[in-house]
Amino acid sequence: MAAHPPAVARLIEALQRLPGIGPKTAQRLAFHLLKQSTATVHDLADSLVDMKARVVHCSRCFNVTDREPCGICDDPARDAGLLCVVEEPNDLVAMERTGEYRGRYHVLLGALSPLDGIGPDEIKVRELLARLETNHVREVILATNPNVEGDATALYLAKLLRPLGLHVTRIARGLPVGGDLEYADEVTLSRALEGRRDM
Repeated sequence: MAAHPPAVARLIEALQRLPGIGPKTAQRLAFHLLKQSTATVHDLADSLVDMKARVVHCSRCFNVTDREPCGICDDPARDAGLLCVVEEPNDLVAMERTGEYRGRYHVLLGALSPLDGIGPDEIKVRELLARLETNHVREVILATNPNVEGDATALYLAKLLRPLGLHVTRIARGLPVGGDLEYADEVTLSRALEGRRDM
């Protein structure tokens, strides 16, 4: 006899596909949802479906947005001469939390990882280069994660961008090696941004 009814087992299996959710956490979440009202569960399901239907990647910077272009790209108060390159939309959110950066962004939607088959064509490098051809950017800040993939991506981009005559900088090492920008506090990110260096 199965430990859980098929519908519960299916939910537990689906929840385990989320990052950081193992079997025990998935089971705990499933049983928590079983205790909730039908309206609460429908609200959660509706918000998931609504998010998938409405949220897209900005055609300019590739951040997640529900309008085109996104609010950051469309903000005339932003310094168009500064472009901060990050790996994922969560990293952009982390940088915004600092309140220190007032330029624009480019989200790569990944990092170079040859072992995983992720090369320059699998992330938004071509789009970055096209963007730099048509915009008046004076400095590109490479804010990739301080891990092997992030460092490799930053080095690759620096080699591509230097010949274009741009000032290319890398955020300082105020962040723990192997960590993700998403989990860093605002003070650490502010110091890393202030202490960026040439590449």
